[in-house]
Amino acid sequence: MTVPAPTTTAPAAAPRVLCLPKYGDLGASSRLRFSQYLPRLAAEGLVVESDPLLSDAQLAARYERGGYGAGALLGAYLRRCRRLLLRRRYQLLWIGQKALPWWPVAAEAALLRGVPCALDYDDAVFHAYDQHPRAAVRRLLGRRIDGLMRRSALVVAGNDYLAARARAAGAGRVEILPTVIDLDRYPRPEPSRPDPAGGARIVWIGSPSTARYLELLREPLAELARQRSFVLRVIGGGAVDLPGVAVEHAPWTEAGEVDLLRGCAAGIMPLADSPWERGKCGYKLVQYMACGLPVVASPVGVNRELVRDGQNGYLAADGAAWLRALRELLDDPARRASLGALGRALVEQEYCVQRTAPRLARWLREAARGDGKDAGPGGTTWT
Repeated sequence: MTVPAPTTTAPAAAPRVLCLPKYGDLGASSRLRFSQYLPRLAAEGLVVESDPLLSDAQLAARYERGGYGAGALLGAYLRRCRRLLLRRRYQLLWIGQKALPWWPVAAEAALLRGVPCALDYDDAVFHAYDQHPRAAVRRLLGRRIDGLMRRSALVVAGNDYLAARARAAGAGRVEILPTVIDLDRYPRPEPSRPDPAGGARIVWIGSPSTARYLELLREPLAELARQRSFVLRVIGGGAVDLPGVAVEHAPWTEAGEVDLLRGCAAGIMPLADSPWERGKCGYKLVQYMACGLPVVASPVGVNRELVRDGQNGYLAADGAAWLRALRELLDDPARRASLGALGRALVEQEYCVQRTAPRLARWLREAARGDGKDAGPGGTTWT
């Protein structure tokens, strides 16, 4: 009798993924949506190479001088084009928003053709085109992001607002991945300490480009300063002047941000209510809550999901509400501790990379294989 030879199934080769964020680690979106996942994706069996469009030095120059410089941009675009010409070495291109900002979609598509693409969005970047002040830009580029979404194998969106745009554009597969923290960098907060001399600290963290939102609180903070003693700690925002308010400026560093957040009384996130702000992912609120801080935020976009009003913080729709919420938190350390503990619990349950990395790894693996659900009209590779 002939015994059949045993059959074995060779393990699938690890997908090779080319990661194409816009910035290096100095750019918050690239650091949080891409870099912090790389070691965890490797542990999940993906081989990922990362190649930012713009370096940390170029982004720092933009913050200092207000622009990148034509020569630096040209060099960055040429290098990105050369890298895309080698795209067929990879099973997936994982792209931050768009591979070549401001290029016509047909030109960008030509350099992406033949390889599945996963696009990641944590801002409403489509509004930079469809709401541009120049009619010619709106006419020529207003739907370019929609065209990229429609051709992609996967769109990863930071919130419902961004996901809705991707679905309306015709993207075949859309998944929501919030912008999260790494619990290894944010250990459980220590018990709260008495407020320091000179008053408790209210904290805001961001970049020079987003510090303008603090202007929305000019009057409420000035009135609060007349009633209570506090310091506004501004991390990473550059020079912020709020008359009548004691402002403490602190430069942002990745190594120092957690220590600067801890020990504050509350974290704030004011926003205007406009389409661009509705696309934001509320990361600073996640940071505050990870540090055990209660939060006060404008009821705009994803803030409504992150802030459980009266449970882990407050939503403040006008100046009176901001004043009332912050005054209560300054007056009641026990209330601060209670709200902060619930915020920390929410982060541990839903808003940490320990929870989200396995999902992202699965989505990228499926997109690379072309076997994800609901392939879009262009299939899983660009046509």
